[in-house]
Amino acid sequence: MMMIIFLFIIGTMAGSFMNVCIYRMPRKQSIVTPPSRCPSCGARIPWFDNVPILSFLILRGKCRFCKKRISARYIIVEALSGFICVLLFLYFGLTAKFFILWFLLSALIVASFIDLRFHEIPDIITLPGIILGLLLAGLYPPLMGKTGHLSSLLNSLLGILAGGGSIYLAGFIGEFIFKKEAMGGGDVKLLAMIGSFIGWKLAIFTFFLAPFFGSLVGITLKIKHGREIIPYGPHLSLAALVAILYGEQILRKLFFI
Repeated sequence: MMMIIFLFIIGTMAGSFMNVCIYRMPRKQSIVTPPSRCPSCGARIPWFDNVPILSFLILRGKCRFCKKRISARYIIVEALSGFICVLLFLYFGLTAKFFILWFLLSALIVASFIDLRFHEIPDIITLPGIILGLLLAGLYPPLMGKTGHLSSLLNSLLGILAGGGSIYLAGFIGEFIFKKEAMGGGDVKLLAMIGSFIGWKLAIFTFFLAPFFGSLVGITLKIKHGREIIPYGPHLSLAALVAILYGEQILRKLFFI
């Protein structure tokens, strides 16, 4: 129990840094300097106002200095990061696979919340992520459920091609049919990055599962707000989480493998 509490706290601290990335990356700002500041008044945030989750609750979601409301996204990201950290620990223990997949899902959280706000997924997340996933698969075969370095590397490479290729093909067909862009290039690179970490089978599983989440959200937004375009990154990320935790079991039951 103490380990779970500890990892949740560590996860929320990572979430605090993710919030910095979510705010600054789309604005082309450094994620290192300057120190955290209020986006409304620019006042530097002292350390005691920067404690994940607790500070938001104590301040009632407002800046100490200008009293402007702080986006609920900050506490949501911190809590989500803590929850995912614990969830991965319960599934994989304190293994190398736990740390690698925690990194992947952290990157997906950042990409998803940027996509929700700006309808874009920065290349600074996906392109280095693709390369890193490929390298880690070659160095650590258990990431792909393999014992050989070459077979693991090949699975990662096929994951990149299957992930990026499936989204690209879907976008091409959608654009041909509807005469407008159906998928953005950021989505292509995001699923390619996911595939580099989880391999081709789970990348394809993610591709087919994501529209289920997307349709639920899309129908709701269409009815409530009349919106035609929805960010697809969060749905790919959610589908990737399901693939990581349950994908292998689901595929075995579906295809008896």
